[in-house]
Amino acid sequence: MNRRAQLESRWPARSVKLPGMKLRASLAVLSTSVLLACGGDDSSGTPGTGGSAGGGGGGAGGSSAGGTSGAGGSGAVSSGGTSAGGAGGAGGAGGSGGACVDACPTASAGITWECKQRFLYGINYAWKDFAGDFGGIGAWNIKGVSGQSSAHATALADMRAHGVSVIRWWMFPDFRGDGVEFDSGETPTGLGGTAVADIQKALELAEQADVYLMLTVFSFDNFRPSEDVSGIWTPGITPMVKDATKRKALLDKVVKPVAQTVAQSPYAKRVIAWDIINEPEWAMTGSDPYGDVPFEANSDLSPVSFAEMETFVKETAATLRSESSALVTVGGAAVKWAKAWTKVGVDFYQFHIYDWVDTYWPHDTPASNYGLDKPIVMGELPPGALNGVPYSSVVQAFWDKGYAGAMPWMYDGIKAAELDAVKAFADAHACETNYTQKSAFVSSPRTASPAPSAIRSSRRCAVVDGKPRCVSLGTR
Repeated sequence: MNRRAQLESRWPARSVKLPGMKLRASLAVLSTSVLLACGGDDSSGTPGTGGSAGGGGGGAGGSSAGGTSGAGGSGAVSSGGTSAGGAGGAGGAGGSGGACVDACPTASAGITWECKQRFLYGINYAWKDFAGDFGGIGAWNIKGVSGQSSAHATALADMRAHGVSVIRWWMFPDFRGDGVEFDSGETPTGLGGTAVADIQKALELAEQADVYLMLTVFSFDNFRPSEDVSGIWTPGITPMVKDATKRKALLDKVVKPVAQTVAQSPYAKRVIAWDIINEPEWAMTGSDPYGDVPFEANSDLSPVSFAEMETFVKETAATLRSESSALVTVGGAAVKWAKAWTKVGVDFYQFHIYDWVDTYWPHDTPASNYGLDKPIVMGELPPGALNGVPYSSVVQAFWDKGYAGAMPWMYDGIKAAELDAVKAFADAHACETNYTQKSAFVSSPRTASPAPSAIRSSRRCAVVDGKPRCVSLGTR
């Protein structure tokens, strides 16, 4: 792969968007309901049953408002467990005392939400404007979701039209945007800009498009030292993770209000999961005590120890759970560090796979080989070939080998043929990849729209020798 293709294939971690044309589509909506409804909700939070009978699989359900259940055992599949790999699953929203009715639970592994166990299938949005979708970036005249609702609605509808049920969407991958405010000591003081309105609008648009969201709160990108990013002072998160007072401020003033905003939305259940942080392994030193190989922090980050990151992730998970019923996961960089997040209270494990990972940990390795106690979702993978293996074969291997979901990277820049391949797999497993209770969708060909003219960073990154390496392509 040439350098430009390599850079653009995977790691636009510090960019908002490269120059170019974004493709869009219109869609037609059919009016026929396609799935059965689940048990009713109980706003009082009375515990319900998270899954129907299923042998040893599945645990007791969480709160009926949508809380998670305990890990299931091995055995026949129910709403909480998995059969392939013997790993227990995250329980879904319970009813008000009765068992859920699931029209088509996955025959293998899956993630349960709203009484439905499904292969969690979707795509990484992952942003329209890096670090600007939730809060905006006023200095660059970039508006958040609420200020560009039509463009986001078109994108979400196009994803849905191509078989996507769940969308992984990044919130604060660094703090260049207006979504988080700080005092003079770089201690978070609250949500700012249009963050609250953008969260509300994102959930509303998800309802309209009939998709579910996995909101990725932070990323390893946050661990750059505080710096000027094209005229915007951007605080680094490292001091907030290391210092208990600053960390508490981040949790109380940012994480908690984000979760509260979701919980108060009439479309709260459109958030299927919180992804606490994207690929934190790149910002860590040392090793974990669970048997993984040592971490290899990226040289341009200000890393923390594993113990410090584990504390941060665990406390963030607890804060999210205190306000939200959505599931919780961590966007692990690779199964190279499969055990790192086994003690932080996630509902399912999430790992990413690209050529370098696949070389040593092949995509067709059975999920059970990793010895984990909960389902595994492959949260990032190429939308095209993986070490020469076509996307269709890769995602089918995940299905066959007991994984619980797959989400290719990424919508912005994906080729039409690749998006068609995403849809083809969804069509082949139409019910088992679909959390919807709404209408079926028919896709239309994408049409080009003018590239935005706002000034934005053009830093792109690639994985070199197993670690992200970034280069600056300037600004425009």
